[in-house]
Amino acid sequence: MTPEARQYVTQVLAWYRLTPNTLGHLRPADRRLALSLYDRQVPLEIVAAALLAATGRRALRSVDDPPLARIASLHYFVPIVDELIEANLPSYLHYLLYRVAPFAPQLAADIKHQFS
Repeated sequence: MTPEARQYVTQVLAWYRLTPNTLGHLRPADRRLALSLYDRQVPLEIVAAALLAATGRRALRSVDDPPLARIASLHYFVPIVDELIEANLPSYLHYLLYRVAPFAPQLAADIKHQFS
């Protein structure tokens, strides 16, 4: 693995661990998926936006809805990554940082720091 790939994988996995409602531990499949995202040349901004979007969607659900299970794998976010790649929204990350910061302050701060 190249140093750039290692840095990308490390960053994605660190953000995943900071994401609320995840189990908080990493599996080998998570590491492989992060490397796969690097190989697909998915920008870190897209991965960050996917984590924030999922956090926001889960946090803003109706209180009347049944509770969701905790997120057990980075794979949970792949459909959102694909959705964001398709949407091609350049300012979406900034919007998500603003909206999700109250629900995931550590994750939002780390992502904001990465891209400022």
